[in-house]
Amino acid sequence: MIKENMTLVEANIRKACEKAGRKREEVTLISVSKTKPVPQLLEALDAGATDFGENKVQELCDKIETITQPVNWHMIGHLQRNKVKYIVGKVKLIHSVDSLRLASQIQEESAKRNIISSILIEVNVAKEDTKFGVMPEETEELIREISRFPNVRIKGLMTIAPFVDDPEDNRQYFRALKALSIDIKGKNIDNVSMDELSMGMTGDYTVAIEEGATMVRVGTGIFGERNYNI
Repeated sequence: MIKENMTLVEANIRKACEKAGRKREEVTLISVSKTKPVPQLLEALDAGATDFGENKVQELCDKIETITQPVNWHMIGHLQRNKVKYIVGKVKLIHSVDSLRLASQIQEESAKRNIISSILIEVNVAKEDTKFGVMPEETEELIREISRFPNVRIKGLMTIAPFVDDPEDNRQYFRALKALSIDIKGKNIDNVSMDELSMGMTGDYTVAIEEGATMVRVGTGIFGERNYNI
């Protein structure tokens, strides 16, 4: 099932890239493997997956220790400051940085290890009360503050769009995040790049790609429905 799902998702990504006049290489597929057992991740690896996204630090660390094949790990869930020390140096990218305090903790732990950690700034584009993320109008100020940290590099922006029945309803939010990234890029802030836009999930990733996503986070579309009881 996973192999077939990966083939379908890949075809959809290619189609969306073609529609938008983009190259397939411009988009990274992140297989969202939260709550999924290791054998399913290995199945996805065999089917061509290279990047996995996890929401919980403990689960992420367990899987990193278990899976020996080369994998790019992404922390895509809300990250508590007291958990930062467990993932710094182990993940390729932290997608969910939405405060100066969290970024400061990442700086502290990265400096201890003499490494540079790559992060995305999570933006609450739709301004939903139930979502984490900095407000769009406060994003530039936060980025300027974080840009002073020598062991942290901002690589772009991330958002979690609303859950909707029609993916077209989220096009406005993807477009807004892209516009925000262009605006910030134009400011030429030191130690900041806007190369990555992490947006779009199983229900709307093709629309996100059409609006400029460089990373899409697909879980259900690859692994099927999640079991939250484990």
